Amino acid sequence: MDRLVRLLLSKGASVNVLSCEGMPLHVAASYGKSGIMQILLQHNADPHKVVADLGTPMAAVLSVASGRVSESAVLKCMKLLVKAGTNLNFTNPDPPLVIATSKDLSGCVEYLLEAGANANIPSNHGCMTPIEIAANSGRRKLVEILFPFTSPIQTVSNWTVEGIIAHAKLRKNKSELSDKDSNVQLKLNAEKATKKQDSSATNPCSKRGDKDKKAELKLLGAKAVEQKDYASASKFYSEAIEVDPDDATLYSNRSLCHLRRGETDDALLDANACIRLQPDWPKGYYRKGAALMSLKEYKEACDAFLAGGKLDPASAEIHDAFWEAVEAMKKEYSARQNSKSSD
Repeated sequence: MDRLVRLLLSKGASVNVLSCEGMPLHVAASYGKSGIMQILLQHNADPHKVVADLGTPMAAVLSVASGRVSESAVLKCMKLLVKAGTNLNFTNPDPPLVIATSKDLSGCVEYLLEAGANANIPSNHGCMTPIEIAANSGRRKLVEILFPFTSPIQTVSNWTVEGIIAHAKLRKNKSELSDKDSNVQLKLNAEKATKKQDSSATNPCSKRGDKDKKAELKLLGAKAVEQKDYASASKFYSEAIEVDPDDATLYSNRSLCHLRRGETDDALLDANACIRLQPDWPKGYYRKGAALMSLKEYKEACDAFLAGGKLDPASAEIHDAFWEAVEAMKKEYSARQNSKSSD
């Protein structure tokens, strides 16, 4: 592969050409191909180039670490990018140190700190610094690595490794209690809505406002989805759409139900309706991409996920879905080429 890349470059191929997967440097970084990255950088590939949904090549290589690429391979790629002068504190989609901490890559975190990365720059999503991310995940080793490089946080009264971890546990427990209370209340409200719906069926004089009716139907739909009863959920969302046909979330929810039931064409129709009603909401594009994946329309799925990623660059869900679509598109292309060869 290295020889092929050298050959293409010698024949005039552009080292910074842009595709749906980013520039060649992004692609090589995403697969941990340090040898190819070195060749590209020798031919003046731009290590600072930002591509929507991928960020810089540094962000691209860290984002796939611990998945298809080992940490040792990632470190080799990172060192090449640092040598080429990449910005270690660039925040699109997140600072490299935030991504490395989130991925539990202690070796990469240590290297970034040694190379001069700022440990006090927070994540764009959640606004937590690397040490807070590490503490929230219970990763003591990372907290210990980051501690000497992080400025004290005012909300943490005991600024020690133990104090930071204890503070994170306390905050997490409070959050879990709050979520538990919310779930209990949601179930009670859903059951109450069910009873109200039953009583209104026998009492024609019982009238409710459209807003209340829609809220109750959405709750019933959410409850049915939790129980994986997608047929009932789809019915509730359809009734809610009759009440308010301009609510994009209802089409998004029903699109999910259609997809889970194998009704891919209907799922795509609802996803398009969601986008039409709320074009700046990433979820609609994610739903569209998911429907297109089921229809094996991989190129269109890539475009949908890419559009959603531009609206929410920090979404790991959309990012992962995009790369899944890219892989599927590659396999389809390879299968076509093999079929032509055999003919």
